[in-house]
Amino acid sequence: MVFFMQLIESFKEYLELEKKYSQHTVSGYTKDVIAFVTYAQENFEVVNSAEIQYPIIRSWIIQLSERGIDAVSINRKVASLKSFFKYLMKCKQIETNPLLQHKALKTQKKVQIPFSEKELQNVLQAHYFSDTFEGLRDKAIIELFYTTGVRRSELISLKIHHLDLENLTIKVLGKRNKERIIPLLSTTATVLKNYMAKRSELTEIQDNDNVFLMLKGVKISQTFVYRLINSYLSMVSEKTKKSPHVLRHTFATHLLNNGADLNSVKELLGHSSLASTQVYTHSSLAEIQKVYGNAHPRNKKK
Repeated sequence: MVFFMQLIESFKEYLELEKKYSQHTVSGYTKDVIAFVTYAQENFEVVNSAEIQYPIIRSWIIQLSERGIDAVSINRKVASLKSFFKYLMKCKQIETNPLLQHKALKTQKKVQIPFSEKELQNVLQAHYFSDTFEGLRDKAIIELFYTTGVRRSELISLKIHHLDLENLTIKVLGKRNKERIIPLLSTTATVLKNYMAKRSELTEIQDNDNVFLMLKGVKISQTFVYRLINSYLSMVSEKTKKSPHVLRHTFATHLLNNGADLNSVKELLGHSSLASTQVYTHSSLAEIQKVYGNAHPRNKKK
């Protein structure tokens, strides 16, 4: 295992330094590769990377499926392996990629149901948020998700110097450390100003330059943000899934429903291609069909 652990460690550094993946992504890839290598050693006694052939990987995939792991998760794990083998090819540790001919498992596309405009208005305009540090922080988090479409990791890593509330912009650090400027609504800037004013009163957290903190001064976590969104949106929505990503999805859908250009939404979301943004268009199709039906003269009742 020592041989493989050295390779995995160098792979990890490659992802961090050269590919500039987030810590969350690097951790996920590394865990997947370690799990596979452990399986290959325990079941096939492989001692080096050249001995790993596709039948071993296929056996691992079957084992994962028999354990009840869904196709989406298995495909994600295989994607981690693909990245690992590409790295081994780059380092000339292997001559051929054993996953070259692999086809991803078929998955059912789940329709992501966004929140309605009314649900977001209800949660942001109601008296759910107190005037305390925590209440103002929670409202600012939900407001920022809904009006900018930032990713959860982008919101968590937001720094004070990234805010330009006078000029109504924020700078976020996206995937692969790509920076982008996102405009703010004046209402969002006001919510952020209210929170930052309360934040400045807490002297014990002034050494931390993260915008969003816990009351004790530590940076908010992925789990905390998920629970926060789920808790507040549960007060106004009966939808099954209530997460930060659903709020990001809602942001894009509501913009498209109200006539925003797809390219503009792509830039706001920080997507590298239109294909990533187009997954949000299905939700706006119903709205487009409604407008089309109401507007076309052939559909007007005589």
